[in-house]
Amino acid sequence: MTWTVAPEAFDSPVAAALWRAYYTEVSDRWYLLHEGRRTDPDELEREIAANTGAELAPPDGRLLVARYGGEPAGSAGVRLLEAPTAELTRVFLYPGMRGRGGAALLVSAAEDAARALGATRLVLDTRGDLTEARALYARLGYTETGPYKEDPYAEHWFRKQLA
Repeated sequence: MTWTVAPEAFDSPVAAALWRAYYTEVSDRWYLLHEGRRTDPDELEREIAANTGAELAPPDGRLLVARYGGEPAGSAGVRLLEAPTAELTRVFLYPGMRGRGGAALLVSAAEDAARALGATRLVLDTRGDLTEARALYARLGYTETGPYKEDPYAEHWFRKQLA
């Protein structure tokens, strides 16, 4: 089996399924940690509908989908903020696809997409409980920095200069 990564429309059925899986996982993890419960289904539906990913559409954004053996396995998005900075977001692999090298491949493809948008710096935010994400970014050369935007759920911010 091999990995491929290619651009995908933010509103495609594949992108919608990956967004739903991503949001469900990170939301449930937060609520389980802080309130001992999963996300309320109505809230989940509202948030998924409200955050369409339109900011990842060209010309200032890109959504990338990773496929493993031809099947959708994960996604990552980039969007241009203020030149020359782009934001990395929605990095996700289905749980069964983790540990196979796809995350590093997705982030590398996202870095290439950011360069194609004219970015020379990539920034991102994540939460403290997403330890796997923080370890991935550190391993890929991202350095922890101060906040670059307001987000009530962000606890760690990273940046990387793109060559």
